[in-house]
Amino acid sequence: QVQLVESRGGLVQAGGSLRLSCSASGSTFSINAMGWYRQAPGKQRELVATISTSGTTNYADSVKDRFTISRDNAKNTVYLQMNSLKPEDTAVYYCYVVLKSYYWGQGTQVTVSS
Repeated sequence: QVQLVESRGGLVQAGGSLRLSCSASGSTFSINAMGWYRQAPGKQRELVATISTSGTTNYADSVKDRFTISRDNAKNTVYLQMNSLKPEDTAVYYCYVVLKSYYWGQGTQVTVSS
């Protein structure tokens, strides 16, 4: 089993920055990809960013050039640096890791005020 603990999100003004982290514990020796999804009210869950074990990253078009995903394999932690935040980035953000299946964080609220 793998447990994921996300850092707290928060309230930030448009144009501001926020960094999320997500640490995995338990049977973490076979973690493959890591990443982040988000879900805004009334909308489907959206893939935000992914990072492979080798560090290859992929981003949703809506966050490219504003968000940066990174990982620390020694700490089994994935990060999401969010810059130039917009009100439309408001959502609950969920981290995940992939072993033989997906494991999810508890979700953290990010609210961007205009």
